[in-house]
Amino acid sequence: MEFRIEPSSRTPIYRQLAEQIRGAIATGRLAWDERLPSVRELSRTLVVNPNTIARVYLELEREGILNTRPGLGVFVARPHHELTKRARRERLIQTADALLTEAVHLGFSAEDVAQLLAERATRFQWTPENASLK
Repeated sequence: MEFRIEPSSRTPIYRQLAEQIRGAIATGRLAWDERLPSVRELSRTLVVNPNTIARVYLELEREGILNTRPGLGVFVARPHHELTKRARRERLIQTADALLTEAVHLGFSAEDVAQLLAERATRFQWTPENASLK
């Protein structure tokens, strides 16, 4: 998996990298139990301070997305849902409302948004355990 940083972006470097890792896992480009580059390797490749990489890995580990195996490295964690289904649903509703608010302000119709979401959803890796919100 190749990561890229856009230095001229207004998005902080650590957030760019965290979003790329989350996206790669969600789309299946990074598989469960796959080893990520070490902090040193990735900092050299991206020409980024190692503390920035360590911060990203730590943040994603706290979220349960990555896990560190002492002496072996950092790996993609198997998904587990610490939040209740109701709490996860509420979080998704908040995110959906933010997306829909932005779409309204950009002048898109409900049909445009539904079509875009349907197209984009095909790029993600869906599993049976996360197929229902009920």
